[in-house]
Amino acid sequence: MPGAVATGHSHRPTTKQQNKGFKSRKATKGQLRDASKGRIEPGQRKTIHQQAMSKLDRKNRAKQRQQEKAREHARETSVFAGKDGAPRNVAVIPLCADGDAVAAIKALNESVEAEAEIKEGCFRVPVTRFKQKLQYFPVSRDLTACLDAARVADFVVLILSAEHEVDPLGELIIRSVESQGMSTLFTVIQGLNKIEPAKQRLSVISSLKSYITHFHPEQEKLCSLDNRQECANLMRSLCNTTPKGIRWRDERSWMLVEDVNFGGESTVVTGVVRGKGLKADRLVQIGDWGTFQIEKITAAPLASRMGADGMAVDGGEGDSLDVPTEDQDVLAELAPEGVGMEDDDMDGASVMPEPKKGVLLDEHHYFSDDDQVIALQMPKKVPKGTSKYQSAWFLDGGEESEDGSDLEDFEMEDVEEEEPARPEDGIEGAAGDVAMTEGAPTEYAKSVAFVEPNEEEDAMELEAYRKQKRSEAEDDLEFPDEIELHPNVLARERLAKYRGLKSLRTSPWVEEEDRAHEPEEWRRLLQIPDYQASRIRSAREALVGGVAPGTRVHVHLRGVPSSVQASYSPSRPVTLVSLLRHEHKRTAMNILINLPADAPAPIKSKEELIVQYGPSRFVIKPLFSQGGATPNDVHKYCRYIHPGQSAVATFMGPVAWGSMPALFYKRITPGEETPYDDDDEPDLPLKLVATGTTMPPSTSRVIAKRAILTGHPYHIHKKIVTVRYMFFNREDVEWFKALPMWTRRGRTGYIKEPLGTHGYFKATFDGRINPQDSVGVSLYKRVWPRNAEPLQGLLLDPDQVPELVEDDAMDADVE
Repeated sequence: MPGAVATGHSHRPTTKQQNKGFKSRKATKGQLRDASKGRIEPGQRKTIHQQAMSKLDRKNRAKQRQQEKAREHARETSVFAGKDGAPRNVAVIPLCADGDAVAAIKALNESVEAEAEIKEGCFRVPVTRFKQKLQYFPVSRDLTACLDAARVADFVVLILSAEHEVDPLGELIIRSVESQGMSTLFTVIQGLNKIEPAKQRLSVISSLKSYITHFHPEQEKLCSLDNRQECANLMRSLCNTTPKGIRWRDERSWMLVEDVNFGGESTVVTGVVRGKGLKADRLVQIGDWGTFQIEKITAAPLASRMGADGMAVDGGEGDSLDVPTEDQDVLAELAPEGVGMEDDDMDGASVMPEPKKGVLLDEHHYFSDDDQVIALQMPKKVPKGTSKYQSAWFLDGGEESEDGSDLEDFEMEDVEEEEPARPEDGIEGAAGDVAMTEGAPTEYAKSVAFVEPNEEEDAMELEAYRKQKRSEAEDDLEFPDEIELHPNVLARERLAKYRGLKSLRTSPWVEEEDRAHEPEEWRRLLQIPDYQASRIRSAREALVGGVAPGTRVHVHLRGVPSSVQASYSPSRPVTLVSLLRHEHKRTAMNILINLPADAPAPIKSKEELIVQYGPSRFVIKPLFSQGGATPNDVHKYCRYIHPGQSAVATFMGPVAWGSMPALFYKRITPGEETPYDDDDEPDLPLKLVATGTTMPPSTSRVIAKRAILTGHPYHIHKKIVTVRYMFFNREDVEWFKALPMWTRRGRTGYIKEPLGTHGYFKATFDGRINPQDSVGVSLYKRVWPRNAEPLQGLLLDPDQVPELVEDDAMDADVE
């Protein structure tokens, strides 16, 4: 019998209900993924990276990767391998006034006991310790020579001074060489042992390292030419490092010219072929000499063995390696006259243009006939989801409700744009808070008397309205594209070449209207319907055939003028670049130009600049336009590029396949006051103002110059506004009556009727406008790029460089 000890007693909870979970053999992919927590079953591993490999397989894969890397390295360095391999081109460039390239080369050679005669121009030095050959090219502080040497160099050695700072000329050189694109870079210090006391040398090295890493952050090690061990390590790097190369250069055949022989019939240049195979059918660009045809290519081996009499024997000297065929490129830059123009001439001769009575808007001349007036097709307000067929049953109302939440613009489409559209760009820039409405009849009849303003009072008010004057560049930045008409000038005559567009990005551009104004050679330029396919085809042609890279050859050129011999100097490098097919032909070149944010002044369109892209330099007067892709390929013309902005520079010049870095220089006239002046430093007659990259050329790319006419709201009655100061006679109002109007705050409308004879008119807008708002219309005309002229002479003549003041010894405490 149980004891009488009291025990705890509890009841089951009656309010808590526990239901059984749903038993399902299936689950969603998300539930399975969450349950697995990243674990993957062996049978579910799809890719090779997810496969669980054994240790043997992992070792085999690592071995294969190592072998592939070794093969790639051997392929990249095969041109330097062997006794007859190509030498490694080394450009030695001093940046300071006391820099000595010859002394630097001598110090490097002595560190590895390489004996060679140092002479003017390029010369070879065999380095027996590393079984390699170096081909040095010491240059002076000549901008053109530095750019040409760095263009064909495998390694660029920059010389910094321990005693003097880099002057403006040295900074111009390093910025230009960096922007041009270069291969592997090394930096050396000259005169470090002259710094006393010795404990300040580390501070000097730190200061120089800080300076060079500002331009090239990868420069972690600076070599002192006074230290034999550091020079030997640098020589080891020059002989064993694989140069990274330059992409656009390695897609073509190129060479550093070692010798030039000006003969009677042909000029012979000698060098080692690099890059792709050199073909006699392709044209070659020789520095700033120009573009020439190849007569033949012959072998030019060095003396490598001795004959029985002890004399050196040249094996295969003069053997023909390649001769041109029927497929050889010609020097013509433009298509023959008459090609592709007969049909246009016949059409123009048979059809006479009809006189128009109104401005061109998109594809139509509205209001051309007085008896038949074509109304503007304004977007119709219909409920959401209404089809085009159903919208025919919705009539146009007069006064609409301000609440348009259930309505939408039927004909408006959402277009993705890189930049937000502005009101002056067309229908995309219209304000979206109030829907567009069809123009209703005027609230007051046409018979209401309009009081003609007094001419003197009206002129005084106009002068007060335009009294605020700014500089042209500042005015373009704050009020871009706005123009002011003189009261005595007819707008329809001054703006005869202009047209209207409902949308700058989507409205079609009728090119027939521009045929009378296009340049004479425009129809003879190279037409490229498919740029990508043409570029790939031209690049693939360079992959096969031609003289193999690493071969030393004589290239016989045709038609070299005698003036070239007079300007030739062995102290300046001469480069040869084989052009791809069609690269000598002219087309509408486009270059994306970037103006730095710290630029002292904007660049005006059509301003004379010097551009370098690829192997060529030209004097251009480019047109600037907005970038981006538009459905109609119409881009707005920019009068200025302001600091920190990017644009597309267009001119007529030789085509360039692929992306190439571009440099833009501006010449400064001595004594001219410019924003580039610096009181602390002497002025150079040449400035690097911008850099860029080549883009696909296109003759179908329309550059539209916009002119904005603005008016002042004189009287506002609901949506009806009387506008003045836009036109100054009734005929101009009738001529531009079809143009859509806009305001700065996004309202849109159109002209209803002219008032009086002084250019006043009545306009209807889609909503009430602010009295402080301004009314405008946008007009466009096509502008044409100008021809590029080859640069004559040097970029910067050393004789024109002002004498730079000698700097004091570098302060060791400079950070």
